[in-house]
Amino acid sequence: MAAKKKTATKKTAKKPVKNKASKPTPAKKKKETKNPKAFGTPKKAIKTVSRKPVAKPAKVKPVKAEVPKIEKEKKVIANTENKEPIDKALPVKRTRKSSKKPVITLPPPPKIEVSNHPKNKVKNIMVSQPKPVDTDKNPYFDLARKHNLNVTFRQFIRVEGLSSQDFRAQRIDILEHGAVILTSKLSVDHYFKMCNEMRVTVPEGMKYFCINEQTAYYLQKYIQYRKRKIFFGHGTMLDLVDVIRKNKDEKFLLPVSDVHKEQIVEFLDELQINYTKGVFYKTVSADLSDIKSLAEFDILVFFTPAGIKSLKANFPNFKQGNTRIAAFGHTAAMMVREQGYRLDIFAPNPQNPSMTGALDAYIKDANKR
Repeated sequence: MAAKKKTATKKTAKKPVKNKASKPTPAKKKKETKNPKAFGTPKKAIKTVSRKPVAKPAKVKPVKAEVPKIEKEKKVIANTENKEPIDKALPVKRTRKSSKKPVITLPPPPKIEVSNHPKNKVKNIMVSQPKPVDTDKNPYFDLARKHNLNVTFRQFIRVEGLSSQDFRAQRIDILEHGAVILTSKLSVDHYFKMCNEMRVTVPEGMKYFCINEQTAYYLQKYIQYRKRKIFFGHGTMLDLVDVIRKNKDEKFLLPVSDVHKEQIVEFLDELQINYTKGVFYKTVSADLSDIKSLAEFDILVFFTPAGIKSLKANFPNFKQGNTRIAAFGHTAAMMVREQGYRLDIFAPNPQNPSMTGALDAYIKDANKR
């Protein structure tokens, strides 16, 4: 029995030794990782082997050079494939835009012929405008100093606002219109004056389309400029084409005088917008009874057809003789012929866009003789 117990103890003692030997030591683990063939080819070892050769060629230079080449080739192919539809689409878009915005073509102005009357010396000039306040910067005073002339300013017409009764006869409702086209400072004054007489409060959302910047800034006299929708051009209605087209849904109001340019109406008709033309003021001949004779003036300068009509009304027996008449604008020039007078100076012309420039060129030639 004692011998059996000893053998039992021995066996039990051997068991833990076997267990210790079965557990791999850290040194053995390193050997196993270094030599995976000794334990076969497990799945983990296959993954590690497959990763290493992929990582190594990525660092090699020729492989990097090949990758951008492939990308460039792909980009070139993509561009060549997309070029055809892009080139075909561009002209289609342009034709659509041009079809939406037709070119505005106004009728050409009539040809103005100037007489060949002898150019006698010029000493005295009458300009049918009110005397300017600032005499230093006025071009007519510069012209007078340059040629030693005597310049007289006298207004041949005066403007009167239409009465509220006469305005109602036109059956125009101001509040039906969401936009106003203003062609001068006079149209601004008489528009707001009529609104006050009719007891109409101009809404804040009213849109103002002015022919130039000066007319737009003149609105500050009646409204707060920053809080309103104000658009302006550079002196002609053609500058407002794009802005008016963008607001085609609005109904426009055009305040004019009883004598106005029909080109503005033709322009609005060409745009095919909804507008109403309303007479807000009228021009009346001024009283010129204090002028004894016009023969003392060498040149009479006019800017409006109403001024020439006032000349005929105040001096029905006037004979032109050597008195030269200058007219600015086609309508004023045509009115000179209609009233039976001779036109000697016309502006604007290709050489002189201003009246003072046309007078300067004429006086240079006349006073040399």
